[in-house]
Order: sequence, then C-alpha cells, then structure tokens
Amino acid sequence: MKTLFNKSNVKEPVPNLFRDQTSKGKSFLVCLFFIILSVTNNFSQIYSEEDVEICDKKFQIAVKAYLKDEPISDVVVEIGESFIGTDYLAHALEEDGDEQLVINLTGLDCTTFVENCLAMARCVKQGTTSFNDYLEELRFIRYRDGVIDGYTSRLHYFSDWITSNIAKGVVEDETLQMCGEPIKFDLDYMSTHPDSYEQLDENPDLIPIIKIQEEEISSRIYYYIPKEEFKSKEVFVNSGDIIAVTTTVEGLDIGHVGIAVKMDDERIHLLHASSPNTEVHITELTLEDYLMKYKRHSGVIVLRVLEPTDLPD
Repeated sequence: MKTLFNKSNVKEPVPNLFRDQTSKGKSFLVCLFFIILSVTNNFSQIYSEEDVEICDKKFQIAVKAYLKDEPISDVVVEIGESFIGTDYLAHALEEDGDEQLVINLTGLDCTTFVENCLAMARCVKQGTTSFNDYLEELRFIRYRDGVIDGYTSRLHYFSDWITSNIAKGVVEDETLQMCGEPIKFDLDYMSTHPDSYEQLDENPDLIPIIKIQEEEISSRIYYYIPKEEFKSKEVFVNSGDIIAVTTTVEGLDIGHVGIAVKMDDERIHLLHASSPNTEVHITELTLEDYLMKYKRHSGVIVLRVLEPTDLPD
C-alpha cells in the first residue's frame, strides 16, 4: 500500500496528504448550503461549494497516488484518515422539507463518516471520480434499494443498513465466520420517540411505516461478538473493516460505527467520528479497551468491504 501519512502517533491528528490539501481553502470558502435538482440523477441534493471542493481534492490525490490499484480496504482507511480533525456534527442528515441527499463533508456523525469513506473508496476503485459519481454512490449506499423515496426510504437503523448493503454487494458480514453469537434486536426507538426526530415529529403519518420497518428488522437474526470475547477474535479483524458496535440501549440496535485500523502496537483501534472528542480521530485505546470502557457497548458486528467489481443491476 502506498502510505500517504505517518501512523506512529495517534495522540495528535495524523498527518495525511488528503487532509493537508483540503484544509487550505477552508478559511475562505463560504459554507452556504443550497439545493440543486439534478436532471441526470433525478434526485435532489443539499451540498455546499466547499463540499464539492473537498470531494474533488480527495479524488485528485487518490488518482495521483494510484489508489485504484490498492485493495479497497486500504483505500477506505486512506480516505478515512484524510478526515481526521473534521468536526463532529450530530444529526448530520436532518433537514427540513422533503427527503434529499444531504452532503456535509465539513461535519460528520459516525454513520455519515463511514458512508462517505465507503462511497469515495468505491468511486476511486471504479475510476469514477467526479462529484456526480460520488453523489450516485452515496445515494446507492444510504437508501433502501439505492432509491430516495421519502424519509422512510433512508436506512435509519444500522442493522437495516447492513442487510441492505450486503444485498447490494457493498459489504459482507464476517461475524458468523468469527464464531459470533446470534442476536435479535427489539427495535422501537424511532416509533416510540418521534419527538427525537424532526421529520417524525412534524409528520406523524410516517410513524406507522417506521414501525412496520422496525418489526421487519426485529424478525431477523444477526450475529455479533460480545465485547468480552473480542480480544480472542481480534486477529480476524482487518484494517478497513467496518465496525458496528451493538448497544444495550432499549429499542436500539447499533450505538456507534467506525473503521478498524491496525496501529503500530499491532492492535485494532477505531477510526471514527466521535461525539466526546468532537471530531474524527483514531482512538488511543485499543478497540477492545474502548468497548470495555462503556457499559452501553455490548459487542461488535464486523463487516468487510467488498471490491466493487460485480455490481448489482
């Protein structure tokens, strides 16, 4: 792999050629969001000029570094580390009005961080590196069947995101092969807490649809690695794997997501958009210690990113 940065010190922001390039224009670019109706893509998007600039620069550097020739897992890590220092933004996708593809590369929550890294990596590997290519890839990943059809078409629960993106050929679940234990989620958080979601609060007619989705997801069997067993299974986790952290919070499935990175200590750490740290960073703690630190974390689901060679129609 063509390393573009030094991973030796995780206490400070990790130097990265992507990030150095994209940060130069940040001081004078105006983050004025606007809505664009794309005739060719046939869906609406919300993004800023700065988002376009950041995306284009990341693609330019990826092309110059021949990242297309690297395994997609390495590309995911490279792009993920380019976001180190980016601000954490809670509820990054919540906007007024009809459902649209929301882009914000200057503020990320844990899910949008993973989605953006994955979408950009897939574009790089396919040699489709225009901003419109990125929009298409992000929509494909973020929505049920890759189609924007209102608020309920977004994959709100990450366990549903997993099922959908396995079906699309984006990721595969490694957890069962790691002798993970079966788990069924009892989901009802969104339907029982509509006041926590602006769209549900303003459009209560959407709640029954969400409830049907919750019941369907809750009927499925997933597999997870209990956090007490993670150390013995850690050897099977690769850099670039997506880590979905299961939660003990009632009515929820996944409490946090990030990207696995093997550091100089030969242990897996988590590259993620962190609310407590207010930015994208790599944990100083190993992933094992990070899981054990929080009572609400019960274990992990490990997803391997697939090469985008044979895409579904």
